[in-house]
Amino acid sequence: MSYGSKQWRGWVLEEAEARPFFRRAIELGINFFDTSDVYSLGVSEEITGRALREYGRLQELVIATKVYYPTDAPSAPGAAATEAPNRSGLGRKHVVQACEASLKRLGVETIDLYQLHRVDPLAPIEETLEALDLLVRQGKVRYIGCSTTWAWKVMKALAYSHARGLARFVSMQNHYNLVYREEEREMIPLCMDQGLGVIPWSPLARGLLARSAGTTARLSGDAVLAGQLYDHPGDAAVAQANARVAKARGVSPAETALAWLLSRPGVTAPIIGAIKLEHLEAAARALDVTLSPDELKQLEDPYLPHAVRGWVRG
Repeated sequence: MSYGSKQWRGWVLEEAEARPFFRRAIELGINFFDTSDVYSLGVSEEITGRALREYGRLQELVIATKVYYPTDAPSAPGAAATEAPNRSGLGRKHVVQACEASLKRLGVETIDLYQLHRVDPLAPIEETLEALDLLVRQGKVRYIGCSTTWAWKVMKALAYSHARGLARFVSMQNHYNLVYREEEREMIPLCMDQGLGVIPWSPLARGLLARSAGTTARLSGDAVLAGQLYDHPGDAAVAQANARVAKARGVSPAETALAWLLSRPGVTAPIIGAIKLEHLEAAARALDVTLSPDELKQLEDPYLPHAVRGWVRG
């Protein structure tokens, strides 16, 4: 999401600025790259594909993208979404067309992990799963995954895939970090029981867990979204506890927040976003941080239950 076009989000890095991040990620041993067709309306996929073809070995990399949102403007100014119903959602037509468009933008023959960016409240999940299975059988997709939804909907999808012998979800990309832990109630236990990898998004809570004070270009650019996600009165206390643990450790707050997430049951790897090379370096250093039971307690004690945050109730 960090790389694409500033016309989409002002804080996004365009191609010349983004390329060093891909090169350094490969040097650090990172082999999993996650994007979406909606990020910069397709430009992110184009940049990701070009950079990975140049700096990496595609046979060793896992390239993931997503489908759900529209990637172009309505045909006429002010046109309603209902006037172009096949531009978005998870009906068979859009899923197949979006996958084929993503393949072209990425410049690859097969997408390693194709994920539902959201669950469509209008399209029957059975239709969506049949479309995804078709893409797998055609060799356009290797694995399928899901993101941010109700646990019961994921279980319903898994049951249908099992009953019909279809490709099943192998991963869940959900909203999970130190200040938002509601996924621990049902989703993560479900994933552990059913063998789905957990790859949380927003692991640093839009930077709330990474900075000591002040604001950033991304926070300013995403002020509305950040406010919707991190408006709980207890969030600041969690961030302050994280800053204290990091200071005592002599590391950055980003490292302790990511180390905590990496220590959680079921978590495979957080999806990090980096718009400064230090963000990438700090994420790599977090792999070497092992938190003590006392540090874990300090980080977790301030947490208070939240309402659902981060996705449409479809």
